[in-house]
Amino acid sequence: MIDRRIKFRHVQCFTEIARQGSLKRAAETLHLTQPAISRTLKELEDILAAPLLTRSRAGVALTPQGEVFLHFARASLAALQQGLNEVDDIGQSARTRLRVGALPSIAAWLMPPVARAFAKLAPQAVLEIIDGPHGYLTDRLRLGELDLVIGRLGPPEMMQGLSFTQLYAEEVAFVVRANHPLSDRPDLHRIADYPVIYPSAGSAIRPLVDRYLAENGVGDLPRRIETVSGAFGRVHTRQSDCVWIISAGVVTNEIADGHLIRLPFDTAITQGPVGLMTRAGASQAPVEDMFRRAVSRALAT
Repeated sequence: MIDRRIKFRHVQCFTEIARQGSLKRAAETLHLTQPAISRTLKELEDILAAPLLTRSRAGVALTPQGEVFLHFARASLAALQQGLNEVDDIGQSARTRLRVGALPSIAAWLMPPVARAFAKLAPQAVLEIIDGPHGYLTDRLRLGELDLVIGRLGPPEMMQGLSFTQLYAEEVAFVVRANHPLSDRPDLHRIADYPVIYPSAGSAIRPLVDRYLAENGVGDLPRRIETVSGAFGRVHTRQSDCVWIISAGVVTNEIADGHLIRLPFDTAITQGPVGLMTRAGASQAPVEDMFRRAVSRALAT
């Protein structure tokens, strides 16, 4: 544990004396008197119970203990300065803009609390949220039109040139309106008797759903609409007898409110990682770090 008696002024004075090689020049740089800077150095040496500098007519020289302490003191000041700079970049620049792509499952339930947390961490930054299917968002990310994409990990051919940091895992859900005939007698093989909203080609969950239905012996679904539009799915499902096959996150709020019902099918096989995607090798701006912290805060609540 760091001794609480050590103050910023102690570290600043010591590093400046070492840099200048003279108490007099260090005092002039810090706009202090020489007795004041000498007294501050003495306080630090007393706290550490070790001599840090030796004095002579030629100036000052580091002791072995001083050399060790100087290394870490400089690193601490550099880290502190970087933090101050990044806070200033975010807090003072009204032009700071972060462009985030969010898959429908993320836009529906995770992005609202993330946006609230981000607004507290970076109040002057503009958060631009674009939702859409996986291929559309990752293509824009590669082109530099988006800074980040948050969503499900896609197949290898869709992830080329991108890096992925996992946040959690999510599975596919089969949902219907309240009082749907299947809610009383759920049977996966009976979904073909009803219209189905099916994930569109190119969506991250499409191959998982295809595999799941094939392995469970569900054949062709002739009456289906292919889309990953959350807005369409929510309204159409509540107003019809359709079965909506979609990432669970898209319908979290509607299920909690009782507007939609999740059918009790075991879809563990469709589970996949959800995370943050960036361009491989791209440097991380301070505002992106604030967004990552906002995501962590939202997931922790």
